[in-house]
Parts: sequence; C-alpha cells; structure tokens
Amino acid sequence: MRDVTTAQPLDVQPTPLALLLLGREADPRSERGVECPGDLPSPSDPDLVERARVAKEKLGDKVFVLGHHYQRDEVIQFADVTGDSFKLARDAAARPEAEYIVFCGVHFMAESADILTTDAQAVVLPDLAAGCSMADMATAEQVAECWDVLTDAGVADQVVPVSYMNSSADIKAFTGRHGGTICTSSNAKRALEWAFEQGEKILFLPDQHLGRNTAVRDMGMSLTDCVVYNPHKPNGGLTAEQLRNAKMILWRGHCSVHGRFSVESVEDVRARIPGVNVLVHPECKHEVVAAADYVGSTEYIIKALEAAPRGSKWAIGTELNLVRRLANRFASEDKEIVFLDKTVCFCSTMNRIDLPHLVWTLESLADGKLVNRIEVDPETEKYAKLALERMLALP
Repeated sequence: MRDVTTAQPLDVQPTPLALLLLGREADPRSERGVECPGDLPSPSDPDLVERARVAKEKLGDKVFVLGHHYQRDEVIQFADVTGDSFKLARDAAARPEAEYIVFCGVHFMAESADILTTDAQAVVLPDLAAGCSMADMATAEQVAECWDVLTDAGVADQVVPVSYMNSSADIKAFTGRHGGTICTSSNAKRALEWAFEQGEKILFLPDQHLGRNTAVRDMGMSLTDCVVYNPHKPNGGLTAEQLRNAKMILWRGHCSVHGRFSVESVEDVRARIPGVNVLVHPECKHEVVAAADYVGSTEYIIKALEAAPRGSKWAIGTELNLVRRLANRFASEDKEIVFLDKTVCFCSTMNRIDLPHLVWTLESLADGKLVNRIEVDPETEKYAKLALERMLALP
C-alpha cells in the first residue's frame, strides 16, 4: 500500500476546459450563446452588492465601468455609463484619466475599447469566456481563404469589406488592410453607401442578416443581389459566376439570440395583443424584419419607447435583459412591453458577466492585481483602428 504521508505533490495543471469554466480562458472556435434554459439566471448573493460598492469606492476615479444594455440589472447598477458596444468603446476613449476600464460586455467589445484607449489604460473583461457566437463565426483564417476565392474569381479588386462592429479585432484588421470600414446597426446604410463609392461589391462580415436587411430594406436592392458565403463549404458554396453577379457577398453568420425570432412569433403576438407595435433589431432574419412595424438598433429601440405614447403596446425583438428593463421602466406610463417570442431567450455569454465575476474583478484591482486584461497586438490594432477611423469619418 502506498504511504500517502510521503507521496510527492502532484504537478497538476488546469485543463483548457477547466480554465474556460472558470472564466480564465476563451474558446474562440465554439458557437456559444445559443442555449435558452427558460428564464433569466437567479440574482447573485445580495451580500456581493456591498462588496462591489466598497471595492469600486476604494478604486475611485482609477476605474471606469462600462455596462452593455444586455447586461443583468445586478451588473448595470455599478456601470458608470451604459450603451451599445461602440458607444461604450467611445466613452472609454473619452476617459483617459481612468487607469482601469472594466468592460461588462463581451470579448470583441473589450477589444474595441483597447484599440481606442491609450496604452496607459488597461481594459478588463470580468469573465474571459464572455464571447460572442456571431463574432466567433468568422475567423481570420476563414476570411483570408474567402479573399483567395474572390481573387480566383477575378472580383477581389472590386470588393470592399464592411465589417459589423460585432467582430473580432482580427476581422476589423482585415477590413482595414483591404480598404474597408466598420459599421454599427445604426450606421450600416451610410457605411454601405460609402463602400459602393469605393468599389462595385461589398463583402459584409460577419452578420448576414444585418447586411441583407440594410441592402434590401434601406437601399432598395433585391434579394437576388445578395449571395451567402459559407466558410464551411468549398469556395464558400458559390460559383465564380455567382460572385461576379452579386453586389452583396454576405458572410454566413448570425446572432444566436436575434436569429431565434420568426414570422410565427410576429403573427402570434399580433393575435394575442391587438394593436401591438412590433419593433425588432436588424440582426433579425429578413422575413421577420419585413413583418415588423419598426426596425432599429438598440439605441433606436430605447428612444422609440421613450417617445411612445402612454398606453401603447409593444413587442420587442431583442435581448431579454433589455426588454425586461424597458418594461419595468415604462410600466408607470402604462406602456405594455413584451418579449416578441414566447420562448425566453437571453444572451448567455453576456450573462457570464455576473456579480461574482464583477466583485472578483473590482476587489482584485483594488488590491493592485491586474486580472483578465484584454490586449490587442500592435499590428492588429493598427489596421483595426484604421477601419474604425474610416467609420468615424463617415458623413
């Protein structure tokens, strides 16, 4: 029998899976954010609220906390500013005196903040496993292969890449290197108009639905002007002739939350709530956008409900945390606000940023320990920033 009192200590290294579960690593190859367990996670231990407050107060002006609209209320309460991804990145850049930028969002958002802030600032993501399934659907290797396909088809010199803000720093850098620009859901039309002034075709990354909806709904193109490039098929599943005839080459990516909404969802809510206004995000499928009454970005949705008359009824097709927050906010004005789909669905990767992770982050920073820093390498940052600056220069 082995003498356990004299056994040598084991050199145990945490596995990648263990690190992922602990929020210390990320798996960019997986498609995350697709599970809908049926309800929002239960609130964290109320005692953590006081710990977060104390740590944040100790840090003072050294920390600036950003909270995306899709975050839980328990996290939003500690945000210095709230907004969509690009607004928050710009807010971070406008606070050069803050030593730490704590980004309560997902990985690509923290990357954008690192690109736009100074080298003296550290951008921190409370849970490194808070990724984005859409951003994960386009890798640098896949996009480089796509460009080779476009080159072989003889159309690459006619193509201008336009990448959605919801993309990795690598994809933003690819866009910058190839003369393209970034867009948000609120300025996609302007970005596409600019791109068509530079070339004859657009490669739109990584959300096919925003690209299609903008081209067809906002710019008057036809569905036949659009083709979908599937990175998992040879040559993207397209012929050279299809690429030559297309105006919009859409990457086969989507938002796992917005992609769940259907025409049946719209029809069902209209039957249940007479006179309801259906308002959806442009990341929804084209047929859902066509069936809705209003379409717009997260900021558009908020402003539309702010301006809505008392007693009006709204079904919102976007992330559940925001819908519930807006429903509570406007309940006193008798505005009935419901989630578009019967199936409760929130962004599970956004919800990885919970109060325990935020408390751990703030207490670590208050103790002088820098954790979970997001850093974009200088070469990637250079070209990603170029693409972002082109967007900022749009009229």
